[in-house]
Amino acid sequence: MADLYSELGVARGASEADIKKAYRKLAKELHPDRNKDNPKATERFSKVTQAYDILTDKDKRAQYDRGEIDEEGNPRSPFGYGRGGPQPGSGGGFRSGPGGFSGFETGGEAPDLSDLFEGLFGGAQRRSGGGFGNFGGARRPPPAKGADALYRLPVSFQDAATLADQRVTLGGGKTVDIKLPKGVEEGTKIRLAGQGQPGPGANGDAIVTISIQPHRFFRRDGDDVRLDLPVSLDEAVLGGKVKVPTVDGAVMLSIPKGSSSGKVLRLKGKGFTAKTGARGDQLVTLMVDLPVGDAALSEFVEGWPGKGKGNPRAGLGV
Repeated sequence: MADLYSELGVARGASEADIKKAYRKLAKELHPDRNKDNPKATERFSKVTQAYDILTDKDKRAQYDRGEIDEEGNPRSPFGYGRGGPQPGSGGGFRSGPGGFSGFETGGEAPDLSDLFEGLFGGAQRRSGGGFGNFGGARRPPPAKGADALYRLPVSFQDAATLADQRVTLGGGKTVDIKLPKGVEEGTKIRLAGQGQPGPGANGDAIVTISIQPHRFFRRDGDDVRLDLPVSLDEAVLGGKVKVPTVDGAVMLSIPKGSSSGKVLRLKGKGFTAKTGARGDQLVTLMVDLPVGDAALSEFVEGWPGKGKGNPRAGLGV
């Protein structure tokens, strides 16, 4: 995999805002729903998502910048050997050749390396419980945790707005129910402690990134939800009550008499839940839907006394 910064097309010192901006642009272009016949785009989408997940996690980004983890979030192996080489607990040891140290071998007990490092560092090593010991008095680092496991969870628009519980399937087929946090938005991360890869010290965590799916007629505007609502001519002129969809289900909305297209009505508490716990509103924009080919309506307008009077575009300066 390419360098994570190059994958997103940003500089190594890019801010979190720049990283999010770059990811949103690429995700919009490469999303599988828009590239159903392009497997390369889907593969690239997976890579940029993985890069985004690591670079927007402050701890993991710092580890990556220091070279402690690779592009997949896995710890880099010590001494330069790869994941195919000896692993902790495998019984691997050093192998000596005619010219001295020449690599690793498996089988048997791993030797105490204290003498080797005392020779290399002029006796500066001080033992501290065996193993490599203690260089210059430094404490031996604790056993490493396992790698974190990264997941992406698609969440419907309505579920995100109402904070409905979600179920995620982890590696090995295990399922976990999670609660969406207040203020959830695209890219929100939820950490599941101990649900990652096993390690010498402890299991890593599972990092679940939320992806809110678009809706066919609702739109998000901050914590508010917007909806364009078609109304008939008689409903706009005479007013009345009409049924309106919301993220919580359909409700009745009163249309004032003489409503024009573009008039915005507000349904309190039918939006997204903010971090404070307060819910936004649903903003309903009325769109008058005129019938096509209605002869009686045409005849009425032709004889309407108000025809041609006034200029509804005067406010536009024309």
